[in-house]
Amino acid sequence: MEEKQETLVQTAQASLKYARISSRKVKIVADLIRGKNIDEALAIVKYAPKASSVIIEKLLKSAIANAENNHHMSHEKLYVAEIYANQGPTLKRIRPAAKGSAVRIRKRTSHITIVLKERD
Repeated sequence: MEEKQETLVQTAQASLKYARISSRKVKIVADLIRGKNIDEALAIVKYAPKASSVIIEKLLKSAIANAENNHHMSHEKLYVAEIYANQGPTLKRIRPAAKGSAVRIRKRTSHITIVLKERD
């Protein structure tokens, strides 16, 4: 029988909980940078005309800092292995509407996570 030797791949991550933006809006920018090198991902996020790009840029820089300082990974080899945005709790608000009725306003939140790995 063959013995498979698993190599432990080091990962660094950063996550943001309860971001006041819908996860649908975050996923648009997240899909753009998934699998890209760090410098390329930062350039894409910096010039993407989306509301979530500012949040993702800050989170990406945090993940890079975690990789370099905590896990001693090299900046040149890093890439975005995973990035996902899950739905967080929805803040429910009420707005007055016509004829004395009320309309529910849903202010959605999201949990965003970025995982970085090193290329071989």
